Amino acid sequence: MIRTLTLHEDALAHIGERLEALRLPLEIATFGNDGAVAFRGATLAPGEHDAGYLWLSRQATAAMGQPALFDAALAFRSVDVLQTYNAGLDHPFYAAIAAKGARICNSSAQGVAIAEYVFAELLAVLHPAERRRALQAERKWELTPFREISRTRWLILGHGPIGAALAHRAKAFGAAVDVVRRSPAGTADADRAGTLADLPRFLPDADIVILACPLTPETRGLAGAEFFAALKPGAILVNVARGALVETPALLSALDGGRLSTAILDVFDQEPLPVESPLWSHPGVRMTAHTSYAGDGAGGRWDALFLDNVARWARGEPLARLAEPSAG
Repeated sequence: MIRTLTLHEDALAHIGERLEALRLPLEIATFGNDGAVAFRGATLAPGEHDAGYLWLSRQATAAMGQPALFDAALAFRSVDVLQTYNAGLDHPFYAAIAAKGARICNSSAQGVAIAEYVFAELLAVLHPAERRRALQAERKWELTPFREISRTRWLILGHGPIGAALAHRAKAFGAAVDVVRRSPAGTADADRAGTLADLPRFLPDADIVILACPLTPETRGLAGAEFFAALKPGAILVNVARGALVETPALLSALDGGRLSTAILDVFDQEPLPVESPLWSHPGVRMTAHTSYAGDGAGGRWDALFLDNVARWARGEPLARLAEPSAG
């Protein structure tokens, strides 16, 4: 059985040789920035094309921008499998294309990069790196005490590829790790595991709380006044999931009141973050522009995930990373 793979023309230029080497029983269709499809020597309107396996690649995103790419995907007559670069599927696009019958495979490629981002930001908080550089510049010989990760307890909300990568690395540093996930079943890298119902039990023990969970109706606004009131004074919050998990006024109040010592934020309810937001200048906030996934190995992992999954699809084998959109 011959199946159709549909991808942006720039993505085919990027991955074509590796794809050809797999010798899969596939016909290939490409689309350009205007959405028109080149297939079997003809040019088709999107509504005339059954996309089969549709790859939302980083090349397509760079060429078209996310809104135009999502519109192009929805314009195809049908999609069997959508392979996306996103880990979270709370964008309304995913519910819309699932309603048209598409099965969605999300990405695990960001996990390693986001875990390293979290460690970089946390080490910058726990270690007086700027003071050390200042002492070097001043040629001063001075002791600079720091806080060890090995003496901290982490609470990681979410145990997908990002949460699992974080738990594994935290344990390697000797930290105690608690995990909140959909199932209360334990994991190899967790000292304790539970569900959202266990948050009141876990929060008071946590030195570092990391939000790495999907945005759903249950998790929207999860980090609000009650959440922060349950923390021990001086805790650190890291959000690498979705901005809407956190209620900003409650976060600022927790920082101003000393319940939080630091908030490390890479995601926001509105992106780009408006210039008038108080988060830009708050002394307790370390923020970045949704860049935690941008490690130099993520692209290669995205490609490897695509090549593995499209081969599974072409051969009629079970797909990896099948996921349901969430109504965040």
